[in-house]
Amino acid sequence: MKNIIELDQVGMVYETGSGPVEALRDINLAVGEGEFISLVGPSGCGKSTLLRVVAGLRPMTSGTVVVGGVPVTKPIPKVGMVFQAAVLLKWRSILDNVLLPAELAGLNPRDYRTRAHELLELVGLSDFSGKRPNELSGGMQQRVALCRALLLDPPLLLMDEPFGALDAMTRDDMNLELLRVWGETGGSEGRKTILFVTHSIPEAVFLSDRVVVMSPRPGRVAEVLDINLPRPRSVETRASAEFGKYSLDIYDLLTGRQSGESGSALQGLG
Repeated sequence: MKNIIELDQVGMVYETGSGPVEALRDINLAVGEGEFISLVGPSGCGKSTLLRVVAGLRPMTSGTVVVGGVPVTKPIPKVGMVFQAAVLLKWRSILDNVLLPAELAGLNPRDYRTRAHELLELVGLSDFSGKRPNELSGGMQQRVALCRALLLDPPLLLMDEPFGALDAMTRDDMNLELLRVWGETGGSEGRKTILFVTHSIPEAVFLSDRVVVMSPRPGRVAEVLDINLPRPRSVETRASAEFGKYSLDIYDLLTGRQSGESGSALQGLG
C-alpha cells in the first residue's frame, strides 16, 4: 500500500507569554492510500495540532511531514478539511457554500455546479440547495460541510471532531453517511484517505481501519491498533463482542487501568 502521509519524529513547541509549551513529541506515523485512521487521546494532547501540521497550517518545530511524496512546508493544496462546527456562510445558499472552494482556488464556480449538485444529492440534500444554513439542522449543516470538502475531489480528508457537537442519534447517522460517501461498500481503490480526530472511542472503532492512541501532552503515539471488523459496518457492528473488545482495549490504553476498575478514568474524554 502506498503511503499518503508520512510523519517522522514530528514535534511541536508553542511559544507563549509564560514560556514554551510542548504540544507534540516524536510523532512517527504512516497512513496508507485509502485508509481511514482515527486519532484519540485526552483533551489537550495535540490531536488537532497534529491535523493542522499535516495540512501545513502550523509549522512543526522538529521532524518532517511528507504528504503525497512532497515535504510539507506550507498549506497543502489537495486536501479537504471538516471541523467540529460546519462554518457555513450564513448569507449564502447551501449550493453557494458548497461551491466556495472553487472560488477560493480561483476556479470558475459554474464549472463545478454539476458536481456540487451531485454531492448534495449523495448526502440527501438535493432539495435544500437554495436554502440558507439557518434553515438546516446541525446534522444537515455538517453534511453540507462534507460536500464542500469533497467539491474539488481531494485525495485526502482531514476531519477534526466533525460530529462532536451533534446529538448521539444524529452522530450515529453521520458516521454511516461518512462511510457511505467514503466508499465503504466498494473496493478500496479510489477511496479518499481520511485522518479523523475524535474524543469518542466507539466512533473511532466503528469508522476506522486503524486507531492511533495518543498520550497526554506532549502528545506521542502510545499505540496503533488495527480494527479488523468486517466492512461494510452497520448498527449491528456496534453490538458485536469484537467491537466491545476493541473499545475496552482503547479505554485501557487511554486510562492506564484494567477494564472494569473503578474511578474517573476517562476524565478529559468526551
